[in-house]
Amino acid sequence: MTRSPRSAAIVTGSARGIGAATARRLASDGFAVGVVDLDEKQCADTVSAIEADGGRALAVGADVSDAEQAQAAVTRVADELGPPQVLVNNAGVIRDNMLFKMSEQDWDSVMDVHLRGSFLMSRAAQKHMTEAGWGRIVNLSSTSALGNRGQANYSTAKAGLQGFTKTLAIELGKFGVTVNAIAPGFIATEMTAATAERVGMSFEDFKEAAIGSIPVGREGRPEDIANTVSFFVGEQAGFVSGQVIYVAGGPKA
Repeated sequence: MTRSPRSAAIVTGSARGIGAATARRLASDGFAVGVVDLDEKQCADTVSAIEADGGRALAVGADVSDAEQAQAAVTRVADELGPPQVLVNNAGVIRDNMLFKMSEQDWDSVMDVHLRGSFLMSRAAQKHMTEAGWGRIVNLSSTSALGNRGQANYSTAKAGLQGFTKTLAIELGKFGVTVNAIAPGFIATEMTAATAERVGMSFEDFKEAAIGSIPVGREGRPEDIANTVSFFVGEQAGFVSGQVIYVAGGPKA
């Protein structure tokens, strides 16, 4: 089967950065897009950009780590835009610190958003996909899944998403649903700017240092990830499932 012409896509954490770029790309691919973020008002710029390009979008405020809010977000998108047949689990937070300084709250908050949030959103959205016989779930992992100093919580969550991806691919494949993951390398966003601040560097110096170890010789952009999401979501990727692709300007794993 193929996707419904009225189908919608949901992108979590899409008020800015990678999520916003992904929402805009999926809108240009013909999806109505549920722009989901913690603060609905913060979604306005992404929604306006999509509508200015002739697309349809809906701002939805939700804490994806809360079961009721996650379900309500999916239901609202289904009611107002059409059944969601694409889900991009992009919402994330960082609470970086060395292990001996990391609090339990720092650990739990990262696990809750990345892992619990992806679980709750996927559980809510899969019903629409399996009923349609077609669906796409894309989870945002990270090269930090391979280990990164000062990110025990984030690295663990991103590695967990890779196992989550492969398991869902096995469970949902027979229903026409593919599940894949993208592991970005260094992407210039507000989140990486926050990391630069944590280590006491200017963002420009931080970017220069990162570029020095990237084979293609440039920083990643949110659009690089959005383009990869677009591939996974397309009909041409129907035989690709359970995969993790490192979009990092060079080999990582």
